[in-house]
Amino acid sequence: MTPTPFVVVYDASVLYPSTLRDLLIRVAQAGLVHARWTEQILDEMFTALRRNRPGLDPARLDRTRTLMSMAVRDWKISDYETLIDSLKLPDPDDRHVLAATIRAGAQVIVTANIRDFPAADIQPWGIAVKSPDEFVRDQISLDRSVVYAAVQQIADSWRNPPGSVDDVLDRLERGGLPVSAAELRVSH
Repeated sequence: MTPTPFVVVYDASVLYPSTLRDLLIRVAQAGLVHARWTEQILDEMFTALRRNRPGLDPARLDRTRTLMSMAVRDWKISDYETLIDSLKLPDPDDRHVLAATIRAGAQVIVTANIRDFPAADIQPWGIAVKSPDEFVRDQISLDRSVVYAAVQQIADSWRNPPGSVDDVLDRLERGGLPVSAAELRVSH
């Protein structure tokens, strides 16, 4: 019997960058974690993509959203909205992420915006907040071969132009995962 993976909530800030999103979803598909998010987190992510990259084809963005929903089983967190108003965070717009995390029984929020989730406001709920680099390093320590295989799968999926593991690691490094990228470079 395999152990149940711990539950994590991916914030919009870590789902926004395509290569990081791909890696995080593949880590969940491999069973290292049970990844969860909400429709509201997806709305936030896709609104930011449309605002920051207006040249992206809306049909491709819709396809990406559909593929994300199909990629991870039981990703959707519901019925968290009633908790939002009772929570305290520096930015009230981030309370929905904490509410969803509580409702999902998640142990970790993975976010690029660590300061938005101060320990004093999060720890009473027994929740840890991790940067994407710290989170991926944790997954490497759990099973380096699974994370490396996910990076290889990403490289193999790149067609125009074709990609290599080093290309994926370069992109992850530039995207804020310098330690994880360095650890994975040692793997090959």
